[in-house]
Amino acid sequence: MKKLRAAVVGVGYLGRFHAEKYGALQDVELVGVADSDPARAAEIAGLLGTVAYGDYRELAGKVDLVSIVVPTRFHHAVASFFLHNGIHVLLEKPITTTVAEAQDLIATAADKGLVFQVGHLERFNPAFTAVAGRLKRPGFIEAVRVAPFKPRGTDVSVVLDLMVHDIDIIRRFVGSEITAISATGAVVYSNEPDIANARIEFACGCVANVTASRISLASERKMQIFQEDSYISIDFQNRQATIATRGEGESAPGVPAVSVQELSVPQRDQILAEIEAFVASVATGAPVVVPGEDGLNALETALMVEEKIRESIARFNAAGSCGR
Repeated sequence: MKKLRAAVVGVGYLGRFHAEKYGALQDVELVGVADSDPARAAEIAGLLGTVAYGDYRELAGKVDLVSIVVPTRFHHAVASFFLHNGIHVLLEKPITTTVAEAQDLIATAADKGLVFQVGHLERFNPAFTAVAGRLKRPGFIEAVRVAPFKPRGTDVSVVLDLMVHDIDIIRRFVGSEITAISATGAVVYSNEPDIANARIEFACGCVANVTASRISLASERKMQIFQEDSYISIDFQNRQATIATRGEGESAPGVPAVSVQELSVPQRDQILAEIEAFVASVATGAPVVVPGEDGLNALETALMVEEKIRESIARFNAAGSCGR
């Protein structure tokens, strides 16, 4: 069978991993890597035995599929180029910077009959997949995603940088329309909010409280989901999952019996799983795990959270009565 021809556009920290995974797949030929930094492109191409490109547009006609791992502000332009040239696209999250850009990419992919997958990597976290089938009707969700400061990703707020991961998963779990959002945050080290908290209310009655920070001293990525008769805990960072379920009878007078189950979570390479799913969708027509519409849903919610944060910061600045 003829190998699919792949390339990676943007081979910085994360893009390099994409290139390595394509290079290891038997049914895929990594025909090139492109980067605006020619030296970086040459370095990664040399390590993987492929061709370096300084201009991603030179890949047109040479590839069947691409991973696009460039700064968010370039997502629409680069992805649009490849989709219009009949090339399947795996686009890093967030999908774009605006709803209109996202809608344009989704429409173009549909019109061309192309696979368009968004890189919400936590969908492939084994702790997430271990509990995905255990959710019935979430009533309350608490999510915390914090990390030390790194310059990478600060071209966008912490909402689009980190919180969008949890927003995507919550939207996937809840499957209901949003009725209200309140949020607050603060600009600390960068030019965009570096810490944020949002309360998201859904038409079904579920409420999610989501916190994200990129100015913490340590990393933590956890989510707790509460539903009738059970509590589910997901540790995305350590890839662990626990379910506590109400059992029969009482463990003590007035205390319900609770069964705690530590789920077996097989370890796997999330980036490899993401790319394998993308390649399978291209090669066999398998359903796209994270289609453009899911990326759009996460973006719309994230932008609403950002708007509420801007309003909160403006009120704070106008008040001028906090501190000394």
